[in-house]
Amino acid sequence: MLNVTNVAEGVQLQAKLFRGFGDPARLGILQALRNGPMTVTEIVATTCMSQSNTSNHLRCLRECGLVAAEQQGKYALYRLSDDRVGELLAMVESLLSDIACGVYECTRYNLTRDVCLEQR
Repeated sequence: MLNVTNVAEGVQLQAKLFRGFGDPARLGILQALRNGPMTVTEIVATTCMSQSNTSNHLRCLRECGLVAAEQQGKYALYRLSDDRVGELLAMVESLLSDIACGVYECTRYNLTRDVCLEQR
C-alpha cells in the first residue's frame, strides 16, 4: 500500500489515477478488457478505434498501471492489471444507475439529456 503522508499529494495522485479513466478512448479499452484478456486487434474491433490510437492509449494505461501485457508468441495479450479496476468500473455503473440524471444535467459536461428524460 502506498503511504502518502501529505493530503494534497494524495489528492493529486488520486486525480492522476482518475485521468486514466477520464478519457473515453481509455475507458472504452478498460471496459473491453473487463471481459478478459485481448490482443490489440481484438481491442480495435471491440472499440472501433484505429490501431495506432488503441496502441497509444494502451501504452498510457500500461504506464499508469491500469493494464498489463503478456507476450503470447508474436502478439501481446492485454488485461486489467488488477481485479479492482474492473470492480471500480462496475461500481461506477451502479452509481450511475442512481445519479445519471444529475450527471446529464451538470452544465459542465457536454452530454445530451435524452437518458435523463427517459428515466423520469
